[in-house]
Amino acid sequence: MVSPRRPLLFCLAAALPVFFSGCETDGVSDANPQVPAAATASAQLRPGDSLTVALQGVPDPSINPVQIDDRGTITLPYIGIMSTAGTTPGELAQRIRETYVAKKIYRTVDVSVSVTERYVYVGGEVARPGRIVWTPDLTASKAIQAAGGFTLYAKETKVNLTREQKAYDVNIILAQKNPAQDIHLMPGDSVQVPRSPF
Repeated sequence: MVSPRRPLLFCLAAALPVFFSGCETDGVSDANPQVPAAATASAQLRPGDSLTVALQGVPDPSINPVQIDDRGTITLPYIGIMSTAGTTPGELAQRIRETYVAKKIYRTVDVSVSVTERYVYVGGEVARPGRIVWTPDLTASKAIQAAGGFTLYAKETKVNLTREQKAYDVNIILAQKNPAQDIHLMPGDSVQVPRSPF
């Protein structure tokens, strides 16, 4: 005669590995997502970019360090606030040149625009939240290290990366163990480290 407990024990034995495997992974994949490169990262200007605007070929040549504000504007001598929205450095230089001539401040002016610094943003459970200067080799784990590293309460396996209004979950522990899984950041990216519930 088969004991009535035996089917129950069998069901429990079958369910336990599934239960424990779920606990171990916490729903985290063993690979970080494929994050597409930002379509405008290398070309278009964006808020936070630091620029140098040089005015040459005029009686009072000048080199003007400016930073694009949150509204996507800069301020220049004699013409005031200018929008940079959706422009490349070359397009912005042309727009500045045309504005100086249209306002009859200069008849002709040579304008050059160069990007001096671009940034990513790191927030949440890191020691020093804020802007990090972007470099071509900057990765998610390097940005967190530059922000002073994780706090004691950080959820290191589910860091939120936002790029061009799309969000991705990144496992920084995995990235530190396997550099191929460490996602390269683009200017304007935002990295937010959530607080662990434990």
